[in-house]
Amino acid sequence: MKKDFFLFIVAVLGLSAQHEFKPLPYAYDALEPYIDAQTMQIHYEKHHKNYYNNFISCYEKFPELKQMSMIEIFKNIEKFGPKVRNNGGGYWNHEFFWDCMIPGGKAIPIGEFSALFLKTFGTLEDFKKEFKEKALNLFGSGWVWLILDKNKQLKIVTTPNQDNPYMNISSEQGIPLLALDLWEHAYYLKYQNRRGDYIDNFFNVINWEKVAENYKSASRK
Repeated sequence: MKKDFFLFIVAVLGLSAQHEFKPLPYAYDALEPYIDAQTMQIHYEKHHKNYYNNFISCYEKFPELKQMSMIEIFKNIEKFGPKVRNNGGGYWNHEFFWDCMIPGGKAIPIGEFSALFLKTFGTLEDFKKEFKEKALNLFGSGWVWLILDKNKQLKIVTTPNQDNPYMNISSEQGIPLLALDLWEHAYYLKYQNRRGDYIDNFFNVINWEKVAENYKSASRK
């Protein structure tokens, strides 16, 4: 019933069902004590929702966005200008970020992904060290990603602002498997200027099963 109502609203407003503001996949306090409930609520209800609303407002100038997937948009992002780039990125990046986390975390499942992961990074601790180093070396706001690059290799990269590795303007492109939001609004209430502590605690809530699923999908493209 709820789904039918949503589709009715989509039709009335002329929106695309693929550009919906999805519910957070867990409660605001589900990632405690690593990510606090107040931060999660503000992050989701204010920041993420604002990016989504601003992106949807771009339909007026670029009606073709309604029929395009976010990946298609990112691969042609230079055609749409900074408002779509910033807000479309902010909308999609956050949605992807939420799915990378799960209460209690999930271990890396044995399989193709774990084999390539260990071949690339050596150990999980080595990965954490490199991931944290890349994140700390990003100046200002942005994201750190684990991607599958064009050579089907795993790589840790960063993007500024709300860019992501799908965008054809990114210096290092690939298919995202894991992401961490490095904007201050993602951690400042709890961690203040201690970005390193925020990164360390992110490792406790990573949904590695989802990351492995992302890899499986990406490796077959």
